[in-house]
Amino acid sequence: MQNPLSTGTTGSARDALDIARNALNEIILGKEAQVSLALSCLLARGHLLIEDLPGLGKTTLAQALAQVLGLSFNRIQFTSDLLPADILGVSVFRQQTGTFEFQQGPVFAELVLADEVNRATPKAQSALLEAMEEQQVSVDGTTRQLPSPFFVVATQNPADQIGTFPLPESQLDRFLMRIEIGYPDEASERELITGEDRRTLLAGLEATAGPADIVALQRDVRKLRMNEPLVDYIQALVRHTRESPDIAVGLSPRGAQALAAAARAHAYVERHSGVFPDDVQAVFEAVVAHRLKPAANASHHAPQELARHVLSAVAIP
Repeated sequence: MQNPLSTGTTGSARDALDIARNALNEIILGKEAQVSLALSCLLARGHLLIEDLPGLGKTTLAQALAQVLGLSFNRIQFTSDLLPADILGVSVFRQQTGTFEFQQGPVFAELVLADEVNRATPKAQSALLEAMEEQQVSVDGTTRQLPSPFFVVATQNPADQIGTFPLPESQLDRFLMRIEIGYPDEASERELITGEDRRTLLAGLEATAGPADIVALQRDVRKLRMNEPLVDYIQALVRHTRESPDIAVGLSPRGAQALAAAARAHAYVERHSGVFPDDVQAVFEAVVAHRLKPAANASHHAPQELARHVLSAVAIP
């Protein structure tokens, strides 16, 4: 349902985004940075991977994003017996007409929640690859376009938990950002304990925007210009990931483009007057950490530590 506040013009869509952000912060308490990153990921036309322990609000964030932004929503529960056809759809023979009719799978939605994506086998995980990269799926020799906008929010449990299949590098690279929710602070947790149930609040959440608004905002984000010193800074960060003895595999050119796109979107969400080094730093760990592979003798082995090390090692121009 589209709110009258949003008429599809850029200005009203921009106002609707601010209202949506405030509403999301009322649902996901004490996680303003994560909400900002999630919105930035959507506006940069990327996909979001949320990795954390069960019960921290990963699914709630995805549901709230779809509801407040007025996007169609499908949830896919990834399990070990999930098949690609369960995600993409299947052709069904209609005896009355003697023809096959394609039944769309749950991937045909504007926001798709791939819940516990690393509990499915690699065969099922790979069914999302074409959808995430090309915004289309190929079934029975026919290519079908997915809706616009198309945003995949995948959740996964830590890899050391039982029954997980780690995502391969090619799949991880399809996600513009990887974030963690983390435990709430004491004040937020107290409100969660004593306040209204989040599912009840979700049910009453009204849409402040619609698909046309999101497409317009994505178009605006792509128009944002970055000055030469900022491009120099991004290139210096990328170059350091390739030259550092602590990193075996640094950022690819696609990773560099992802960093620039995320920085633009973050500047837009935060209503900055331009794209600044602060925007690059705010998105850096979320964009870069899951793309880096530590060297065997690295002093920093956790991807997040590697990303923070790169940020501290490269001076701002």
